[in-house]
Amino acid sequence: MSWWYGCRATTIARKSEFSPTSIHLNLASLSPPHSLILLHIYSHTKMLRNVIRASAVPRAQTRIALPAVATRAIHISAMNRAVNTNDHRPNRESFPEDDHSTRFAPGQGPSILDRASQSLLLTELVRGMWVVLESFFRPPYTLMYPFEKGALSPRFRGEHALRRYPSGEERCIACKLCEAICPAQAITIEAEPREDGSRRTTRYDIDMTKCIYCGFCQEACPVDAIVEGPNYEYATETHEELLYNKEKLLANGDKWEVELARNIEADHLYR
Repeated sequence: MSWWYGCRATTIARKSEFSPTSIHLNLASLSPPHSLILLHIYSHTKMLRNVIRASAVPRAQTRIALPAVATRAIHISAMNRAVNTNDHRPNRESFPEDDHSTRFAPGQGPSILDRASQSLLLTELVRGMWVVLESFFRPPYTLMYPFEKGALSPRFRGEHALRRYPSGEERCIACKLCEAICPAQAITIEAEPREDGSRRTTRYDIDMTKCIYCGFCQEACPVDAIVEGPNYEYATETHEELLYNKEKLLANGDKWEVELARNIEADHLYR
């Protein structure tokens, strides 16, 4: 297989500074060992730019084309370098290949002695170890769960529960607003009137595997019957255990009634 890779590096200097010159480097019909030159030039374009700048062509237009290696040409134009408007310091300049960052202009950066001292003395490593040493004497951020638990917001939406009145009567009036507003259709309600004419539910099921914990059911309930409590530790081993019925929801409400009432009281100003 023939290796028809071409590489052209053209450098055109400004007429005001130098006479018109052009430098051409053509490599064709390369053998496999020599084709590594293309990969070397392609991966070291920044080094090539610095070489051209150091060879008395500080403001030049350089174009490197690798038609068979890259899908598009790498174009570095130093003639159209824009001045960084965010940094008015004279010792900074922007480069076209990195528009969002600025670098030190040649001759204005850290000296060779500074760079050598940072490399030999491992100043970066010392600074990192100092940060670790500072954190060593600070109180730890780790909570020893389950013996320690973090604070929860009153609006935390956890396990569902059905509440009762202080008299023991269930709050739900079977209006089915929660069933209608549930976007996941996880609630199923059946109701019938009682002998005294009141309307109560005979079935209240929630598929906790379908619930998305949006809180719409709690917002739609006019009597604060269905709520999402602070409990988040209800992992199960089977799918059937997450199919809550009315008895399960009422038991959750009896267990968490104190916390539920406190959270609703803390949030009543925003509802």
